[in-house]
Amino acid sequence: MSIFSNKPKVTPVQVPADGSVAENAAPRVEKTDEEWRQELTPEEYRVLRQAGTERPYTGEYWDTHTAGVYTCRACGTELFTSNEKFDSHCGWPSFWAPLADGTVRYIHDRTMGMDRVEVRCASCDSHLGHVFEGEGYGTPTDQRYCINSVSLTLVRAEDPR
Repeated sequence: MSIFSNKPKVTPVQVPADGSVAENAAPRVEKTDEEWRQELTPEEYRVLRQAGTERPYTGEYWDTHTAGVYTCRACGTELFTSNEKFDSHCGWPSFWAPLADGTVRYIHDRTMGMDRVEVRCASCDSHLGHVFEGEGYGTPTDQRYCINSVSLTLVRAEDPR
């Protein structure tokens, strides 16, 4: 059951009760907290491992229009493509769908007095951002994946020469 309205969507966000991921999910990446601290910058660690948020309009990719694939900064799993990226005027990179089923997982987030859906990398469980639903987004899914730039690495598409 979608955590949003009962209205059908192109790719509704599903939050399994047990927090599981799809069978076709990327392989799990498991590291100790100390390993993550050594591999990530303090800001990357704060956002990816502690579910922090970067300030709007400050991240590397909020206004990027370069073609390519966005991967998880922590583990390299391919998460989103520039084909699904759109300008939502929210200050963070926004996508209307993940690259494929099983690349992200969803968690009910009731922090900060809100009822939201947190988006995490299905491979390494890193915090990416949140997904919101609304007809005003003008996307095929009526969804906006609001993702922290510091959670992503853009792998640019090769020049078609």
